[in-house]
Amino acid sequence: MTAATLSLAPVEQEVTSTQDVVAPDLPWVTIVWNDPVNLMTYVTWVFETYFGYPRPKAEKLMMDVHVKGKAVVSNGPRESMERDAEALQGYGLWATFEKDE
Repeated sequence: MTAATLSLAPVEQEVTSTQDVVAPDLPWVTIVWNDPVNLMTYVTWVFETYFGYPRPKAEKLMMDVHVKGKAVVSNGPRESMERDAEALQGYGLWATFEKDE
């Protein structure tokens, strides 16, 4: 009787390059645009209610919308910004989301 011989093939190590690393798809932003319909007090209330922002922050963002024509109200992953924009549209605000530059 002869003993069976085991043969092990050499294991190749996987080499990763930093060029292969995919950057996360961040950040995205939600923008609220000025509109001729909503009162400033209502916009402030929406920011306080939906985002939980304190009144001073909500008022500052509302004033940016009113004076500058728009304000970035949140940032994060695309899915979250899409959800925020849809929720704000549900409140009747003009909101969009886009990739931050």
